[in-house]
Amino acid sequence: MQVTRGVAPRDFKYPKGILPTLVVTSRRFNLNPVERVEAGVSVITIPDIRWQRRDIKSVALLPQCMGKQRAAEAGAYEAWMVDDSGHVTEGTSSNAWIVTADGTLVTRHANTNILRGITRMAVVGLAQEQGIGFEERPFTVAEAYAAREAFMTAATNYVMPITRIDGAPVGDGKPGPVATGLRQAYRTSRHGGSR
Repeated sequence: MQVTRGVAPRDFKYPKGILPTLVVTSRRFNLNPVERVEAGVSVITIPDIRWQRRDIKSVALLPQCMGKQRAAEAGAYEAWMVDDSGHVTEGTSSNAWIVTADGTLVTRHANTNILRGITRMAVVGLAQEQGIGFEERPFTVAEAYAAREAFMTAATNYVMPITRIDGAPVGDGKPGPVATGLRQAYRTSRHGGSR
């Protein structure tokens, strides 16, 4: 679903009195094939070259498209974008999460550096309901390499375990209990609808 400011002569100013345009596209596809969920997926890390209002989901998705293509060419499912300070911002089409060695769930806080993500917000709530130790803060690529688990969240992936980052296994190289538990909780919640 996309909403634009509406049709008006080309100009950079915001026109007054126009009606927004709504475009809805529908298609059938297989959300989360079982083999992908059971094996987990791989991600690569890439520089985050986007503008400074990453929380605004717009049609200007060229950096994300380039990152997703780069991941595909590397044989990975997703690319995690990394800011100038070495912290993971988010995936090209997902939010990024790790579980630290001590079992703390970490994802970046939602501000102008990431897209808030509806699935992300639901998983934050599920983690809190389950009493999982949780921190909203930036994490480095080095922390991700050393994590016990990693996963991504997105409307089309729900909670997807990540088992390799830049070719190296995460934890024991298998989907972990936190990601698996949150995925099941999401699927049976009002958010996931028991799919």
